Amino acid sequence: MRPAYRHLARAISELILDGRIALHVRLPAERELAAALDTSRTTVTAVYDLLRESGYAHSRQGAGTWTALPAGRAPHGVRRFLAAEDTAIDLARAAPGLPQQELTDALARVAPQLAAHAHTPGYHPYGLPELRAAVAERYTRRGLATVPEQILVTSGAQHALTLVLGLLSSPGDRILVENPSYPNALEAMRRGRLRTLSVPVTEEGWDGDVVESAFRQSVPQLAYLIPDFHNPTGCLMPPEERARVLHAARRCGSWTVVDETLAELALDVPAPAPFASHAAPGGTGQLITLGSMSKTHWAGLRIGWLRAPARLVTELAGQRVATDMGGSVLDQLLALDLLDRADDLLPRRLEQLRAGRAALTAALAEHLPGWSWHLPPGGLSLWVDLGEPIGSALAERALDHGVRIESGSCFATDPGVFEQRLRIPYTIPPDTLREAVRRMAAALADDPVRTRGGGARSHWVA
Repeated sequence: MRPAYRHLARAISELILDGRIALHVRLPAERELAAALDTSRTTVTAVYDLLRESGYAHSRQGAGTWTALPAGRAPHGVRRFLAAEDTAIDLARAAPGLPQQELTDALARVAPQLAAHAHTPGYHPYGLPELRAAVAERYTRRGLATVPEQILVTSGAQHALTLVLGLLSSPGDRILVENPSYPNALEAMRRGRLRTLSVPVTEEGWDGDVVESAFRQSVPQLAYLIPDFHNPTGCLMPPEERARVLHAARRCGSWTVVDETLAELALDVPAPAPFASHAAPGGTGQLITLGSMSKTHWAGLRIGWLRAPARLVTELAGQRVATDMGGSVLDQLLALDLLDRADDLLPRRLEQLRAGRAALTAALAEHLPGWSWHLPPGGLSLWVDLGEPIGSALAERALDHGVRIESGSCFATDPGVFEQRLRIPYTIPPDTLREAVRRMAAALADDPVRTRGGGARSHWVA
């Protein structure tokens, strides 16, 4: 059995990699940590020695022990977006690619339009007028009457969220978020020094009483929600809950930011109507909707948008100019072309996702029958229950076996939560998914200390 100091050193190194212990901060003195953990100082000395030896810490004479990263390693927030090394299969990013022929054809179609823009400065802080109109029309078709003046085109939904947080919140403000939630959104809030107030999303979805109580008791400045095939759980918020949330937010004067980047990826149910369509008449004055091409088409376009009251769009565009004069004209023309063909392209995307989901669930049932999950009615990933809190350790071992994946703890609002979970996307080809599961099973089997995956648990909970 592995000595206790090695378990503790590994746990601390995983917290550093996950970003839950910041870099370049001083660790507690050996005597203090020993007292806090109710262990011997000898054990803590061995822990710090091992951390220094492996590159996760360094000591300064008279100044204590400080966190660090080994050469060649990066924290998870960066690792999620690094190119896969060697033969690593990338399951850290739930974003599909765009078929090469579709991109080639779109580039050929937009080339004359791009040439027509070449004599202009090319700055469009609000977005290309044609693209704003197309996005507005899509909202109208989905049941939410929208005009172009309510649309701001951004460099992805994350850019839109960052603009909103910068304009509508200040350090110390309370922000209501789901737990778990999208890691990059949570990181943007941390960097803005905002105080997150979390409400749980379980496999059964949202508890309306808890959400209402959170609004009533804390009166958050803003709420950030993912009601459509929630990332990472895959849950879909029922219509009655949407109306209830909007009523609670309006009653306490909170802004509501709704992330609908996954809304059109409905695999087993009709695509939901826009969240804002459930508001009472006149109740959308403090409601912002985020959208993106990243999940339905291709993240490489970096095209997103927000829908908001026209006056707020003007303010946000003014804020945008301070750091970003406007998005790429070429990318926006490509996005416009792909949106015009969405009725042909999206059904093919949905069929690919259904095939990937089927391959993933079958592979998990075969190789890791002790794991369980709810089958999501849409979206891009499974929220898998490992049955024990090994998510971060397994993610590290899986990388050694050529699979890049994130532990469930990366999606948590608080440290140490969801270690029994993995988010596994089904956006890559079925054969690659099957190989990824085989490699994860091998990584799990490589640890002689813990119980193997197997057992009597059901692999699929409907």
